[in-house]
Amino acid sequence: MRDEQDQWPATGQAEGATAPDAGNESLTTVVVAFVMNVLVAVAKSVAALLTGSAAMVAEAAHSWADSGNEVFLLIAERRGARGRDGRHPFGYGRETYIWSMFAAFGLFTVGAVVSIMHGVTSLRHPEEGGEYLIGYIVLAISFVLEGISFLQSLRAARSGGQRLSMHPVRYIIRTSNTTLRAVFVEDAAALLGLTIAAICMGLHEATGQAAWDAAGSILVGVLLAFIAVFLIMRNSDFLIGQPALPARRELALRHLLEHPMIERVTYLHLEYVGPEQYYLVAAVDIVGDLAEHDLAVRLRDIEAQIEGIDSVVEAVLTLATPDEPSLAPGSA
Repeated sequence: MRDEQDQWPATGQAEGATAPDAGNESLTTVVVAFVMNVLVAVAKSVAALLTGSAAMVAEAAHSWADSGNEVFLLIAERRGARGRDGRHPFGYGRETYIWSMFAAFGLFTVGAVVSIMHGVTSLRHPEEGGEYLIGYIVLAISFVLEGISFLQSLRAARSGGQRLSMHPVRYIIRTSNTTLRAVFVEDAAALLGLTIAAICMGLHEATGQAAWDAAGSILVGVLLAFIAVFLIMRNSDFLIGQPALPARRELALRHLLEHPMIERVTYLHLEYVGPEQYYLVAAVDIVGDLAEHDLAVRLRDIEAQIEGIDSVVEAVLTLATPDEPSLAPGSA
């Protein structure tokens, strides 16, 4: 998986030269999240059996849902990284969003629906609390493990955001890196869910009212539903067609204008066809007054050079008309 950290090479660099790929870091983020979620899910399941806490049951369902989601994200990483071929001229990058969509649906059905249903059931048929101390210990351990995973995803978000002068949260919302976004928001939701579970379990213990525990389960379910809908909507945006971030479009425009054979650019469309994979369309004015045959050859040559950039899957250039206004840096 590529990240927003990829750079467009400046004129004079070897074609296809890019900044170090952030894919390994993103893959590490998913693997760390998977390992931590499995450990946390097992611990929460044991604690749920011992405490009888509805909120703890919701948290166990949450962690098992997250664990399953990481499997989908790992599949997304592997399948989306395949290059273009005859059947898929834009490559398989958009398949990443399909598998990430499966993960989001899993979070909604297994995490949100199960948690809310269990909470409603607990309201109707309250259960007495059990070993609260065990529950608190498990929640504390889970918080540490989830925190480790969250810090890994936060580090990746900060790294990508710094290169685009964006706050990490805004970067997570806007980035084409769907697996990083999924891990980040799921880990953040996990930490918030653990806090909710601890507060509600404490209120249950203090008041003897099981309704607090049930309310905690419902709150966790609502939180997961909100996160799942957000992830579904963002993946849908990229599947339908999402223009590149303004900063990436600006870099693309500058790269085109720096090309020795391009005099001006009047139109530029840069669209995601996968995580940090682009389809570029531009209208350009070629230097000189070439014959039609030579002009066609020159355009194809420039397209091939642009496609040599690792993040550009396909480039299509057309000729600008004399009356079209030129694009300038800062206008993209």
